[in-house]
Amino acid sequence: MEKELKVAALRNGTVIDHIPSEKLFQVITILGLDGVTNQVTFGYNLESKKLGKKAIIKVSDKYLSQDEVNKIAILAPMAKINIIKEYEVAEKMQLQLPDEIIGVIKCKNPKCITNNEPMSTKFRAIDKTKGLFKCHYCERIVEGENVVII
Repeated sequence: MEKELKVAALRNGTVIDHIPSEKLFQVITILGLDGVTNQVTFGYNLESKKLGKKAIIKVSDKYLSQDEVNKIAILAPMAKINIIKEYEVAEKMQLQLPDEIIGVIKCKNPKCITNNEPMSTKFRAIDKTKGLFKCHYCERIVEGENVVII
């Protein structure tokens, strides 16, 4: 018996695939998808050869900004983004963490100047595969698992 997943085709919009299942609801939150009027479809704990379990999000009539793409890259660096136009994949994007991340990650150090003054955080990716980020100001290292997105 053949297994088949039936999800409505997307005419125009964005598909975010290969999200680790445990990161799905964080991605939904950082993209503000819980408050949009667009049609949003997501799959949770789907079978994946690469991840074991994965999640997928389809959003009609929405295209992501570079800032949104960067936030997804921090949470789910192996995710893939497909831009859909007239039911066809118009563009495929493999996520890449930028070398410098400004105003996206919260520093975990309570004494860091970014937690005590009105200023943007600034991190440098020191290990993109492990998701290690170093604060520019206090030099605290934050791991991908413990990253708090602003």
